[in-house]
Parts: sequence; C-alpha cells; structure tokens
Amino acid sequence: MLDTLRMYFAYPFVRYALVVGVLIALSSSLLGVTLVLKRFSFIGDGLSHVAFGAIAIATILGVSNNMVVVMPVTILAAVLLLHTGRNTKIKGDAAIAMISVGALALGYLLLNVFSKSSNISGDVCSTLFGSTAILTLTKTDVWLCIAISVLVIAVFLIFYHKIFAVTFDETFSQATGIRAGRYNLLIAVITASVIVLAMNLVGSLLISALIIFPALSAMRLFKSFRLVILCSAVMSVICAAAGIILSILWSTPVGSTIVAMDIVMFALSWAAGKAAGR
Repeated sequence: MLDTLRMYFAYPFVRYALVVGVLIALSSSLLGVTLVLKRFSFIGDGLSHVAFGAIAIATILGVSNNMVVVMPVTILAAVLLLHTGRNTKIKGDAAIAMISVGALALGYLLLNVFSKSSNISGDVCSTLFGSTAILTLTKTDVWLCIAISVLVIAVFLIFYHKIFAVTFDETFSQATGIRAGRYNLLIAVITASVIVLAMNLVGSLLISALIIFPALSAMRLFKSFRLVILCSAVMSVICAAAGIILSILWSTPVGSTIVAMDIVMFALSWAAGKAAGR
C-alpha cells in the first residue's frame, strides 16, 4: 500500500488534489461551527445549488472559465439569503429552500433546453456528486484555494471575539456597538467563495457535509467555542486527507469517500461523547 501511495504522490496532480482538499475542508469546518450555531447550516446546500445554476448559465454562454460567472452569482445569492432571512414574512430556512430548489430546477432546465453536450446526465451527475476535476487542478487553482483559505483563517483570527459575539447573541452584540450586519455579510461572502471551490471536490449535493459533520462531531466532545473550532478543523482535515487517499487506492468517488469518512468520525465522536457522559 505504501509503495502504491508513493507511486501516486509522484504525480503533481495528486499532490495538488490533496492540498486543495485539505484546505477546503479546513475552511469549511471553521465556517461550519458558526453556521451550525446560528441555525443556518443549510446555507451551504442552498448556495451550492445556486452555483449549479450559475454553472449551467456559464456552460450555455460558452464561458471558458466558469468561475467568472459562478463566483459573483453565488456571492450575490449569499447576500440575498442573508437579507431575505431577516424578513418576518420569509424565514431563513424558507428563503434557502426557495432559492436552492429554484436554482437547481432552472439550471437543469436550461441545460436541457439549450443543450451543448451529448451527455447531459453525465455532466449533471458529475457536478452534483463531484467529478474528476479535483484531479485536473492547475497551479492557479491551487494558489486560488490557498489565498481563500488564508483569508478565512485570517478573518477568524482577527475578528474572533466579534464572530463569537454575533454567533451566540446577535441582538446583544448590536446593543454593545458591534455592527452584526457587517460580520454576517462577511461570513456569507466567505462561505459562498469556499462553496464554489468545494464543488470540484465533493459536488454541489454533498457540500453541506463538509460544513455540518465536523462541527457536530466536535460538539459531541467539547463545549467551549474555541475548542469546538479547533477540534472541528482537525477532524475535517483528517477526514479529507483520508478520503482522498482512500479514493485513490480504492478507485472510489472522491466526494463520497470524504463524506463517508466524516460520517465515521461523527459516529466515533458520538460514541466517545456518550462514554464521557456528554
């Protein structure tokens, strides 16, 4: 097995995939703790479906680099979700469901009506559940992922106390002078950026797993916000690295294997928490 791994890691594209996978998992886990605690964990699911619709539009328009279309559209959707979720007539979960299902349906409809591919089902399936794109990454993709990951980590380090306050009691934060709206907007924009990058790793239907599972696993073991964030990051990185390596060895889908590792980690954390009486 070690000889096989050495052979695979001799190829640059495998090393690129591992670096990008670990960085995306790290960024998703940091954002996931805040989103789960704010009862907004399904924003990942909603934004990933918006990204799918944007990819469909980019494909129809023949845009060579679909990131030019997908990134701004997904960020705009994140901002709209943030503001719509505060509307008393349309609650946050309803807004996510509306935008999520609508974007997914319109994207699939557009791909069928303005088809430019002979294998629409295959293209849609690879976008929804992940594809081999993670193994065709360029140095530019890797550096972009590194830049966004550094940005996410920097935001959490610089604004840690304000994010903590906004996460647990937004009303009190505003009363103490913290501009909660700005920090919510910042979190939404970064979340959208990470989700667009993560689509190549696990697909649009599985992105929520990277956000939800590490956070919930860490919460089975710790109660401190700081310890939950640290534990979530470590667990997410381990699961991503293990998932990518196992998918290479067993020739299984990368995204599904990573999510399976997250499920195993959650089961172990739940059992450990039960044993410790948490």
